[in-house]
Amino acid sequence: MLASISSAVLRGVDGIRVTVEVHVAGGLPSFTVVGLPDASCREARDRVRAAVVSSGLPWPQQRITVNLAPSGLPKAGAGLDLPMAIGVLVASGVVPSERAVGIAFVGELGLDGSLRRIAGLVPLVEALPEPIVVVPPDGQAEAMVLGRHEVRAAATLAAVVAALRGLGPWETAARAPAVPHREPVADLADVRGQPMARRAVEVAAAGGHHLLMVGPPGAGKTMLAQRLVGLLPPLDADAALQATKVHSAAGETLPEGGLLRNPPLRAPHHNASMAALVGGGSAWLRPGEISLATGGVLFLDELAEFSPAVLDALRQPLEEGRIRVARAHGAVQFPARFLLVAATNPCPCGNAGGDRYCRCSAAARRRYRRRLSAPLLDRFDLRIAVHRPDPDRLTGASCEEGTEAVAARVAEVRAITRLRGVSANRELSGGLLDRHAVPSRSGRQLLTDALRRQRVTARGVDRIRRVARTLADLDGARGCELAEEHIALAMHLRADTDQLLGVDE
Repeated sequence: MLASISSAVLRGVDGIRVTVEVHVAGGLPSFTVVGLPDASCREARDRVRAAVVSSGLPWPQQRITVNLAPSGLPKAGAGLDLPMAIGVLVASGVVPSERAVGIAFVGELGLDGSLRRIAGLVPLVEALPEPIVVVPPDGQAEAMVLGRHEVRAAATLAAVVAALRGLGPWETAARAPAVPHREPVADLADVRGQPMARRAVEVAAAGGHHLLMVGPPGAGKTMLAQRLVGLLPPLDADAALQATKVHSAAGETLPEGGLLRNPPLRAPHHNASMAALVGGGSAWLRPGEISLATGGVLFLDELAEFSPAVLDALRQPLEEGRIRVARAHGAVQFPARFLLVAATNPCPCGNAGGDRYCRCSAAARRRYRRRLSAPLLDRFDLRIAVHRPDPDRLTGASCEEGTEAVAARVAEVRAITRLRGVSANRELSGGLLDRHAVPSRSGRQLLTDALRRQRVTARGVDRIRRVARTLADLDGARGCELAEEHIALAMHLRADTDQLLGVDE
């Protein structure tokens, strides 16, 4: 007999529908899987046989052939275990074929017949056209994120078969909470004595501008970066779904309810490899840290300690908001629209340009500076120096503005920005930039002088205009013209990197 069961496999952060065709016929007992399966799919032969026998179900002593269609697409992962088992039972007559019509199955099987959760349930379920999907119990909330399918669950293969035969109930799926829960975040009021840095963090959050902080150890750079994510508004429906798909495909733990509603904060260590940061791998093309930071903040602490090749791989995603990873067996595209926040010391000892003696030679400072390429540094809209705060401000009573008040201003600017057709001022370009960020006559003169003195590039001018637009929005200026004071402040917040890093050229 022949059975056809619907399922899906993961490719990047997208699900690909797969039809599991099972043929049971006379001949020597065997179990063959074809259709470009990887090792995990081929090993399903032993898992499926053991799970069926352990569940007290009959195993056909015949020739079993499983085809994973489309046959030209490589298949990876253990999520096809459950549809293979159901296909064998339908083809051998244990489960009536009409009971499996309109139902898709996704899940890994244990040798005892238990169903186990797999990574990527959100994109896998999204790829399935069937109205009913059967998943492991601990993947119910994740599978229900899309809200387009009836999600059924069972703890074991025996329970799935009993439910299909009408001899037992399906497990009830838990509904996501109606009100999204906002995780507690560190308060910006904890940062004392850094007025310019606090202003830069607010501007970065309001306009989505990439931020580079240069300063000695202990100045508060990490504190500022960790509190920036709390200033961002919750993700809208589309952004939340996209971020959830990426985290689901990477096997990350999702919040209660399955949907990722708060902007994520990713802070990889400086020894992260190229594949860890931008994504990739061999058989399983996993999203990297820049994709996991989609909709939120990617914080690179000790920026100059990262591999220069890894850092330069960020240049294209910063411009396009996506990364294309190509390997010998295929290519995938990952989303990568994030707010980049980086922190670095000005020199190897960390004291260049500060109030303490710098032990580094001029040659050592130049080598340290060369680890950061000019094209990468040019993509930072905000580049500021963070100095050690006044000791009196650290030991006295806190009177700094907290996260709640600053986040309210950020949300107001983001609402204005959405009326312009973009989610943040960082995305203004071409006609939108010329329409909403027109320099005044005196402001235009400032930009022209900076270009002639080669203090900024053409890309830098556009970035200064976007930052000036955010500054104007924060100050309540609603016209399209940018005042000289806003352009001047935007240029001040984009300091020369050689001066920040203590290099005299």
